This record gives sequence, C-alpha cells and structure tokens, in this order.
Amino acid sequence: MKTNLSYLAISAGLALLTISSCKKDEVIPVIPPSDGKEVTLNLLAGSEATGDKALNSAFIDFSSDEITISGRADWDLAFYSGSDFRVTLNYKTAALTTAINKNDLTQVTGADTIGLPLSLTYSAADFAKIDSITGDLAYTRIPVNATASDNKVYIIQRGTGAGITARPWYKVRVLRNGQGGYTLQYARITETTFKTIEITKDAQYNFQFVSFDNGIVSVEPKKADWDIQYTAAFDKYPFGDGFIPYFFSDFVLINYLGGTQVSEVLTADHPYTAITLTDATSLTYSGNRLAIADKWRTLTSVASPSVLADRFYVIKDVAGNYYKLKFISFHDKEGGTRGKPEIEYKLIK
Repeated sequence: MKTNLSYLAISAGLALLTISSCKKDEVIPVIPPSDGKEVTLNLLAGSEATGDKALNSAFIDFSSDEITISGRADWDLAFYSGSDFRVTLNYKTAALTTAINKNDLTQVTGADTIGLPLSLTYSAADFAKIDSITGDLAYTRIPVNATASDNKVYIIQRGTGAGITARPWYKVRVLRNGQGGYTLQYARITETTFKTIEITKDAQYNFQFVSFDNGIVSVEPKKADWDIQYTAAFDKYPFGDGFIPYFFSDFVLINYLGGTQVSEVLTADHPYTAITLTDATSLTYSGNRLAIADKWRTLTSVASPSVLADRFYVIKDVAGNYYKLKFISFHDKEGGTRGKPEIEYKLIK
C-alpha cells in the first residue's frame, strides 16, 4: 500500500512538472484592436418624455468595441484617483453647489439654505456654482484641504438638466483620510446626523463615484478602457458680450484624463474614406475634454437639425491606435431617432 502511494505521489509530481513546463512555454495571444463598426447608442432608459432628455450616457472603447451605459443621475460626486485631492460635481445633471461658513454638518439646518442662489439663471454668475466646464481639476468648487478644519460644509443642488427629476438637496463635507483617500460626510439638509463613506483611490480609474442614495457606485470603465462619452453636459455658450454655462444634450466628451486625443478633420482636406495612417499621424491633436463637444452637429433649434457632413474626427487612443469617427444621425428630423445616435468608427491602418 505504501509503495502504491509513493508511486502515485511521484506520478502526480511528474504530471505537475509537465503542466508547469507547458505553462511556461504557453504563448498568450495578443488581441488586435478592433477594425471598427457602425453602432447605435441607446441612451433611453424608457421613462423619458422625449429623446432630448435621454437619461443615460454611453462610454465607447473603439479598440475593444465595448460600450458601457450608465445613468446620468446614478452618481452625485466623483473623487479623483490621481495624486491630487479633487472632488467634482455631477456635470451630467447640471448639479450646483455653494459653501456654508460652517464645518460641522450637524450645525447646518434648513435656515442656512434660505436665499441660496442654487438654481441656473443662465448668466455668468452660474460659473461660480459649477466646476470647470473643460474639466480642469484646478477649478473644482469643493476643495479638499489637508487641514481638516479648513474643509467647509457645501450645499449640493443635485441638478435637473435634460429631464432629471428634482431631488432633495444635500449638505456635504469632504476630508482627506489617513489612507491617502477621502472621507465623505453627507446628509439631507434637515437631518441632524450624517452618514460617512471612506473612498479609496484606484489608479486604474479616473474617478471613484458616490451616490447619496446608493453609496459607492460604478459609473465609468477603467481609464484605459474608453475613448469618448456621449452624454448631456455643460458647455460655454456666447451670450451678449460674454459667455454663460448652458446645458446641452447630444454632447461628446473625450477621455482627456485617460490620454485620449482628437483632431477635427474637414472632408475638403481629407476625405473620410481615403484618409491614411500617414495623414492621421500628421494631424494636430487636442487633449481638451471639449474637443468634439457639439461641433459635429447643427444647433437643435434650427429648422432641420442634422449631423455636419463636412467633417469627421480622428481619435488617437492611449495605446497609439488611430480611429476615424463620423456621426451618422442623432435627430428625428434627419431620419434618425433622438436618444439613439448612430456613429461609425474605423481603425486607420
């Protein structure tokens, strides 16, 4: 019996060595980037009155053909995973904020919110209530100071942009924690106690997201796994002698923190069907979050809203792939469906 057990043990050991040897020699295949495709992005949750109030956003990764859909109102605050300590408002709901000169949430009551200017007035004064429209993290409205007592209470109006239902206001205070992340204290205005969430930075993502209703939530893919986002968001709009923040549907943002870059190309310079890799590498690229924005279409206030056929975009992703991107339709009046935009992207070889 002992002899048999020893034999079995030796045989098993040899088998493991054989398997181990095979694993060492195994070649893991490299998945080539997608050649691209034509897709329809369904941004409709199903409860919208009209397509211009589509409640979802779409994140698109060209090299993998992955599309991630998430609700615009699924989160309230985003916490930066980089070396700095930055927290941002939900730019996809038109959320607004202002500070209270107190640093204890239990001491903030409904009386502190009387007369607060937390509605959109469509004037330049609105810029003081929102983060940088370009996504510049140096200009976020809620600071996260190293000294805890320097962090004030902020009142959040959660936003009603493009069909988002009005929700209760919240009071929040954000601190740095001892693990290099964030501590969020939050409560409704009338509540005398508050909840606390510890947020850990994750370098694989641009941000970690928190919902006042559901705690930590998943919103964006990993920062290396998306290129553009189709959503609704703030932009600068010319008004009088200056600009005002204005909330737009059918808006395209690039993954500027993840390294995505873009170049707008006029078909008079390079036809979409004929652009070469040499052409693509010679273009000038921008890493501005608003490099595409609404520049690909007409205003929806005109008689016949449509995609602008005289231009397309070349996207340089973080892996160095070049994709050409064109918009096919986005509006009922051009034969499309509002809330279900059609796009095409192709790998330039």
